Amino acid sequence: MAAAVIGVDLGGTNVRAAMLNRAGNLLAPPVQHPSRAQEGFQTTLEQILKTIREAIDTAGEMPAAIGMAVPGHIDSSRGVVRWAPNFGEQRGEIFEVWRDVPLADAIRAELHLPVVMGNDANLAALGEYYYGVGRGQARGLVMLTLGTGIGGGVVLTRHQVQGNAQWNGGVLLVGASGGAGELGHTIINFAGPRCGCGARGCVESYAKRDAIVELAREAVRRAPNSLLHALSGGDPANITPALVSQAAAQGDPTALALWREVGAYLGIAVANFINIFNPEIVAIGGQIAKAGAPLFEAIHQAVRDYALPTLLQDCQIVPAERIEDAGILGGAALAWQYVEAR
Repeated sequence: MAAAVIGVDLGGTNVRAAMLNRAGNLLAPPVQHPSRAQEGFQTTLEQILKTIREAIDTAGEMPAAIGMAVPGHIDSSRGVVRWAPNFGEQRGEIFEVWRDVPLADAIRAELHLPVVMGNDANLAALGEYYYGVGRGQARGLVMLTLGTGIGGGVVLTRHQVQGNAQWNGGVLLVGASGGAGELGHTIINFAGPRCGCGARGCVESYAKRDAIVELAREAVRRAPNSLLHALSGGDPANITPALVSQAAAQGDPTALALWREVGAYLGIAVANFINIFNPEIVAIGGQIAKAGAPLFEAIHQAVRDYALPTLLQDCQIVPAERIEDAGILGGAALAWQYVEAR
């Protein structure tokens, strides 16, 4: 029986890889290199290969398969990156992004190992299901990742479908063309601010990192005597979500009010997910989730206002446990599913 797989987290800044056993334990610390995402496909491919090879050497054994978490629209069945806006290369005045890039085949040809891949946020949900709060047993899990944008993923189990469902464990909802799970683009106000996707009122436009920072900057302009203003040194450019959390932890009313507002936006979206998917767990991850109690209390309040009560009573809304290595764990979970299906 296979002893280990490689999980790979490909990001716009870095690529990380590690060997994991079936229980999701890292056999050695992750290896990391710059992904050089905007220097062309061949350069990024070389960085990925270097990282995987070093992870194999560090662990001292060969993996049964490689699972990759990749940002963008991923066709998992073909191993193709349909579209990845942060990857590509500059050609004259035009930045040509990755479109229909056969990434899995390129890696397979060099390493002679099976390669499976999926969207990074989707796979973070799969990793959290098997190796985090889901414990591989939850009757469905929805995950939101809060950061530069808002990603997400939906893990379904046979308990959530009616009919002849025979699979064991959790499977990802990826949709007809691999693009499902764009939870950050759930509309919570049709007349809201313009989102990067072009629509108005997406929860991402209210609760992504830059939106939180802008809310905080406006708040300190209105409250120059606040602790948040003092911690920023009076310069709004110094404000980050982490600084807002620092002020909130010390009881600053301005910072606490900001997390209540952001939590209310997120709670409306979470209520929608509960009403649609009826999961046993909603896990909230990403660096912004580290805001902790002030954010989660507001999320819970909004969910109580908007979710169907009988669905809410069967659902836990909790912080994700595996924030730091979500992509690696998700890639590994997908690789193990491949190995066990052979």
